Amino acid sequence: MSFNNFGIIDPIVRALNDIGYSAATPIQKQAIPLILKGKDIIGCAQTGTGKTAAFALPVLNLLASDTKKYNMPRALVLVPTRELAIQIDQSVAQYSKNIRVNRLAIYGGVSQVAQVERLRKGVDMLVATPGRLMDLINQGHVSLSQIQVLILDEADSMLDMGFVHEIKRILKYIPQKRQTLFFSATMPNEIRKFANTILHNPAEINVSPVSSTAEKIVQSVSFVEKKDKAAFLAGVLRDGRVTQTLIFTRTKHGADRLARILGKGGISAACIHGNKSQTARQKALSSFKNGGVNILIATDIAARGIDIQELPFVINYDLPVDSETYVHRIGRTGRAGKEGKALSLCSEEEKPTLLKIQKLIGFQLPITGKNNNNLSINN
Repeated sequence: MSFNNFGIIDPIVRALNDIGYSAATPIQKQAIPLILKGKDIIGCAQTGTGKTAAFALPVLNLLASDTKKYNMPRALVLVPTRELAIQIDQSVAQYSKNIRVNRLAIYGGVSQVAQVERLRKGVDMLVATPGRLMDLINQGHVSLSQIQVLILDEADSMLDMGFVHEIKRILKYIPQKRQTLFFSATMPNEIRKFANTILHNPAEINVSPVSSTAEKIVQSVSFVEKKDKAAFLAGVLRDGRVTQTLIFTRTKHGADRLARILGKGGISAACIHGNKSQTARQKALSSFKNGGVNILIATDIAARGIDIQELPFVINYDLPVDSETYVHRIGRTGRAGKEGKALSLCSEEEKPTLLKIQKLIGFQLPITGKNNNNLSINN
């Protein structure tokens, strides 16, 4: 279905054509008409489904169609991480290049001076992390009294990171009469309960259930003891066939340690996690995106917001504790119909975790690697 069919204005459609968006994804087909009608939305959709455009396009359509003059933000997108705020802001910039809608991303880890200056000039659509937004509200630099649409993106991650209290405080500054769009990759009971407290008679959308993995992702597992993982990984990365590779570790310390080990072996890798400064994280991510470095090591929280359309390879150096996180991790590859590969390294103590992952996705991961047959999970 073309975006013209939704009633999206022509300047936005032309911008979409320029970036190759010709047909709507399933979540966009369901969400855009409902949002344009003013409905509240509760949407469950995993990464790579086109969620950003699903809420940004109708909201931009609303903002561009309102000819009244405003001096405060009219749309607010709350996100859990700096990387995701930047990613969404960049996407909105592409969608809105032919319309007069001012946008701004605000987040911590950098000086607030430039952000405050932009706010003074007037912003229509604000993308923000809760901590920095609350700081600027308390300082009197931003008012949310004219917000017409509130979007909570990656709500499960925001609650996991402890932002629920800040979100509740922010809600006190937003008009109760508003449209609220609530998107989450997972929908456990506590997330649903919270959603029900801020939404009014919402329409529910479920796209690509969390147990599903993209068909074009070739998944496999190698059984490797914990002490041997770094050497095994180095062998995989040296085989000459690997280009861009995103590697997930469970902890920040583990990410740093792995980067050091690979570096000593002559394999250059960038690293991002919550303890890195915003400048360091952006430098590493930019280098990875533009090919300056082919290997990026990340923790799950830091990886929220990484959006590389043709990422060929994801490696789980550590298996995630939560089985659903496995689906989100490997969903960084195989996006938009492209092919991708996902390899998981599983130690003896991680075998129960692997069993849970396989139960969730509905099949047993093929075993790859030398001498792996005698380490099968069935032994």
